[in-house]
Amino acid sequence: DGDWEVKRRGAKRASNVFEDKQDAVDRGRNLAKQKQPGQLLIKDKHGVIQTEHTYKADPEKYPG
Repeated sequence: DGDWEVKRRGAKRASNVFEDKQDAVDRGRNLAKQKQPGQLLIKDKHGVIQTEHTYKADPEKYPG
């Protein structure tokens, strides 16, 4: 359903846009693992966090 964006925290624009959610999650996971500690936040279309993945030490904790 729609496009899935991959954005770094604080970015105004998406670095990648995918038609498939899993492709976006895979790209986000790769980016989060490259710069550790890192987090991948998966949000729904309303901006609500569905899932949070943390790699290495938890840099920040977001309610989800």
